[in-house]
Amino acid sequence: MEYPLISEYREAILAAEDNFNELASLRPVLDSHGDPVMSSGNFAVVFKMRDENDGKLYAVKCFTKDQQGRDESYRKIADEMEVISSSYILPLRYLENELFVDSDQCDCEEFPVVVMEWVEGETLDAYLMRNLNDKYELEMLSYRFNRMSAWLLAQPFAHGDLKPDNILVCKDGSLVLVDYDGMFVPSMKGEKAREIGSPDYRHPLRNDSDLDDFSIAVISLSLKAIALNPDLKSKAETGDTLLVSEKDFRSPQDSKAIKAISNLTNDLDLATLLGIFYIAFAKNSLEAVSFRLFMTGKPKTPAKKKLKIAKPVEKIDTSCSDKDITEGVADEFGVIYSKDGKRLLKCKSNLKLSAYNIKTGTKVICDGAFDCCGSLRCVNIPDSVTSIGEFAFSKCSALQSISIPDSVNSIGDWAFSLCLGLQSISIPDSVNSIGECAFYSCSALQSISIPDSVTSIGEGAFYSCSALQSISIPNSVTYIGDYAFYLCSALQSVSIPNSVTSIGKNAFSESCKVIRR
Repeated sequence: MEYPLISEYREAILAAEDNFNELASLRPVLDSHGDPVMSSGNFAVVFKMRDENDGKLYAVKCFTKDQQGRDESYRKIADEMEVISSSYILPLRYLENELFVDSDQCDCEEFPVVVMEWVEGETLDAYLMRNLNDKYELEMLSYRFNRMSAWLLAQPFAHGDLKPDNILVCKDGSLVLVDYDGMFVPSMKGEKAREIGSPDYRHPLRNDSDLDDFSIAVISLSLKAIALNPDLKSKAETGDTLLVSEKDFRSPQDSKAIKAISNLTNDLDLATLLGIFYIAFAKNSLEAVSFRLFMTGKPKTPAKKKLKIAKPVEKIDTSCSDKDITEGVADEFGVIYSKDGKRLLKCKSNLKLSAYNIKTGTKVICDGAFDCCGSLRCVNIPDSVTSIGEFAFSKCSALQSISIPDSVNSIGDWAFSLCLGLQSISIPDSVNSIGECAFYSCSALQSISIPDSVTSIGEGAFYSCSALQSISIPNSVTYIGDYAFYLCSALQSVSIPNSVTSIGKNAFSESCKVIRR
């Protein structure tokens, strides 16, 4: 099939109201010269559009070259994206025969488009170069990419063409994956990949399975190394790549870049990521590697970045009544929010999502909001949330990891109780107390980081966390409640700071050695 020229698409988009079918309410966003805002790639051109009805911005992708099986692939991708809620991935619609174009290049007059939400941001490599002299921003970029990698490796689909150009960094630092032409979803099993990826981010022997694994290992290692030593990027001879290139993959023993990275292995996170890279290189897969190895430590905010005028914290009740739910507004997944959007009230009892992205602007996750949501494996909490209510994620047995943003100052009683699959969690330094039985019987929980902002650990907070092997209690803690670490059978010893003035009865298992410091 032949497709129109970019110039012909441009003319059609300028008269969008006459040429679109379902998208007739969209209008092109124009630059200062009156031209449509657009960008082009190997197979398509993307236009920035605004909906005349609600003002929302969209990206409309129009194809300039044919790809075998694209129509069916995009239908399958759209079906998969419909049930995934994540800030890393954008839902899309594939509309056949949507745009009328008067073209001299082809016999057809109507052509398919892909439409999705417009994301304001810059590519990862552009963001990195702009912040090359800001060590903290580089560390945060590495941290955020690793978080996204952990999430992506746990998904049943793959992006298929993971590289800095296809990763956008938004104004708040969050990451979004774009360009889904090469995406693989479970319903495509047995099909040949349409994209083979960039040579600098694909394995020399790439196959059609585990498409993202090697790309993730390469980008993660490069970002961490640059964060530790930005001069590596300044002196790199890799053109448009981050730090290592196809040349390095073909002869890693002779690679100057890999040798320079190896000199940084006194950093434990870098050493881990280098090991992951070698596994990905040897196996062409990270199947044998836990995605949790990408859950690297969050960089500490420099003092100068912490200096800001304190804003009053808005107090919002975490309780939720039947009336609240009746008057609430459900999103497309059946999750109910208050009318003002500040409170996430409740998800439907038969929610089948494996991942969910809580809406930006939400202040409170109400009591029991996701209680007994057994299919939920991953939740993205925006940095607008300040409180997590009682039993908010109780009995989410498939929940494996969760990142609590710095905005949260309150974790309610029993909030993550009986999350049997939860293995690790990082509590931000904005939290000052851990509620009663907050992590009760999280039997897979192996590690937890308690920040030095916490002053009290509630009764039964980690009761029967039988896989918990170590815990560091900071000097800020003054109170440890009854049964706080009771039946933590893997916990051999714990060091109690002198700041603790009250330890409740049976706070620790009988097998645990308690050391005062």
